Amino acid sequence: MADDADLVQRLRDEVKRLNAEMDRLESDLERYRTATEDALQQLDWCIGYFTGARLHALSRSLGSNRAYIRRHLMHRPELSMPTGSGQPPERTDREATP
Repeated sequence: MADDADLVQRLRDEVKRLNAEMDRLESDLERYRTATEDALQQLDWCIGYFTGARLHALSRSLGSNRAYIRRHLMHRPELSMPTGSGQPPERTDREATP
């Protein structure tokens, strides 16, 4: 009987340890996912900037890299290519400083 109780306690302790390890790994995964999303947003900005600067070959290359990262590393669908000048929008009269 005592051996069974010891075994049950050891199994409970192991389950607690494994659950704590899973929580830690899930936290790490979320941090890495957030960092990846942030880096992809920066890459999107760069692609838009280079497109606006008419450096189309460079923006296409970066777009291909972005598509590969999304598709093969993140297992997410591709997005359309960002466009624009990469410059901030012009300020309105209300936003302009006096």
